[in-house]
Amino acid sequence: MNHFINILKYAKPYKRYAIGHIISNVFFALFGTLSFVALKPMLDVIFKKDPLDDLGQPTAQIIPTEPVYTGLMEIDDYVEKLLAYNMHQFTGGDDSKALIFVVALIVVMFLLKNIFGYLANYFLVFLRNGVIRDIRNKVYKKTVELPLSYFSEQRKGDILSRVTSDVLDLQYSFLSVLELIVREPLTIIFTITIMLYISPQLTLFIFIFIPVMGFIISKIGKSLKRKSDRVQKEQGIFLSALEETLTGLRIIKGFNAEEKFNERFQESTTRFYHFSNKLLNRQNLASPSSEFLGILMIAVILWYGGNLVLTGDSELDGSTFLVYMGLSYNILTPAKAISRALYNIKKGGAAAERIQEIIDTPNPLKDKENAIEKNSFDSEIKFDNISFKYQDDYVLKDFSLTIPKGKTVALVGQSGSGKSTIANLITRFYDVNKGQILIDGIDIRDLSTGSLRAQLGIVTQDAILFNESIKNNMTLGKDNATDEEIIEALKVANAWEFVKDLPEGINTNIGDSGNKLSGGQKQRLSIARAVLKSPPIMVLDEATSALDTESERLVQVALENMMKNRTSIVIAHRLSTIQNADEIVVLNKGQIDEQGQHNELIAKNGTYKKLVEMQSFE
Repeated sequence: MNHFINILKYAKPYKRYAIGHIISNVFFALFGTLSFVALKPMLDVIFKKDPLDDLGQPTAQIIPTEPVYTGLMEIDDYVEKLLAYNMHQFTGGDDSKALIFVVALIVVMFLLKNIFGYLANYFLVFLRNGVIRDIRNKVYKKTVELPLSYFSEQRKGDILSRVTSDVLDLQYSFLSVLELIVREPLTIIFTITIMLYISPQLTLFIFIFIPVMGFIISKIGKSLKRKSDRVQKEQGIFLSALEETLTGLRIIKGFNAEEKFNERFQESTTRFYHFSNKLLNRQNLASPSSEFLGILMIAVILWYGGNLVLTGDSELDGSTFLVYMGLSYNILTPAKAISRALYNIKKGGAAAERIQEIIDTPNPLKDKENAIEKNSFDSEIKFDNISFKYQDDYVLKDFSLTIPKGKTVALVGQSGSGKSTIANLITRFYDVNKGQILIDGIDIRDLSTGSLRAQLGIVTQDAILFNESIKNNMTLGKDNATDEEIIEALKVANAWEFVKDLPEGINTNIGDSGNKLSGGQKQRLSIARAVLKSPPIMVLDEATSALDTESERLVQVALENMMKNRTSIVIAHRLSTIQNADEIVVLNKGQIDEQGQHNELIAKNGTYKKLVEMQSFE
């Protein structure tokens, strides 16, 4: 129930729709009850029953006079006499006309009931869809804000499942209950009030059965949340399998592993099939259980009330008893709806918990309250005795390095030496465990993340592009870039030579992950994207690793020209690309092994020279 209350908090911006929904439901419940009460005068006409006066004489011989309202305590008598007066005014005592009058009255009551029912649903549409949109947006926003470390421990499919199917579960479980919060309880309250007025003795029987119904329904629904949680987790597993299949389809086909992945997927969907069957069959018990219990209640009322009418031990007459039975049946529909709502709350609890888990996940990289907005880079970047670990073992240990403005520093070393980790730390994808990283003497943890990354241009080893046009991919870091600026950046990255030949030039869609392009073309586009952003600090994480030899040379010249007026951190695998760097830092197991310019390091005859010699034979 706590999760249900949390979800309802999202309804605050839509309170005007909630108020309209509540008011409409009040009138729906009222006219729904009155529509059954209006049956009594019709039955009285059909059964030729005339109301009695205070002396016990039939009033058919007396012309009704307009009653006078004497107070709330006499409201029932006033309404009955007013109805009799209006009926006589309309019919002149003619039974046929009287029947038409009461039938019209019933039609009006049902018409008003359905009009307010429609209005209630009309307001609910805006309320429910608005809440769903806001929840989905909040989950997505939080997903984007969370650090990369969070997703290294999560299945992508599970995240997709929470944003899509879990939110839909809320729409058809928790939020469908909004319709019932006011309408069904009020219908029951209004109906029982009338029933108590008609026969308090008979109505007591209903209160005996309500706790029994509630107990049985709660027993059936007790395990729904657990079963629903299993279904949603399994859905996350097969969505992950689907996502991995689409991402790695080239490798799957290349290794003839289609059958292996097909079996893995089918195992997950089979588990989902069995879990879903158990969940839905348990849910399906709700309606027949509540209906059967309701019919038992009706049967008892028929037996007990029928005896009261037949023996004359009560003021109940035939027409009143029939109205009472109609009112009894009027309780069944909302009672069934409430029982379904209880099931839905149980089922939706698992979805709400999974969604709330993402929303409530703390973000360790969240900006400080008074984070500094830095709009320029003036002097230096300093790695001050930093240490960092992803899990248990440190990948960087007591690492210190100062990079003056305008200088190019290259990081080299074997795989796992910590080169890419430095790129992840300067961009604050992760925070250091020890030490600090300073830009112009300010710890980057004191800067707002937005202003820090505005100073950085990033080109990663894997060219990450999106299923958009080249133009939209390029303007990721500069929304207001002109076509001329885009073309100039493409020329700098040696990408214009192939872009100009595409069917729609820079407006050409490059497909999912840019798969309509070659690896080298994708990398050149990602370099052009960084060029267009034109930041003061460039972080190039093996930016030329996917290029062929010819493109590498052309792009390397472009990169060197681009880096002349910028501070650059270049992580390189191919050592031939960084020979002109102002400083080369050789890393080994997270620590600096050697440091200096190309010629100096060669002269040292150490680790760097061995790396160069190894590559010269490649």
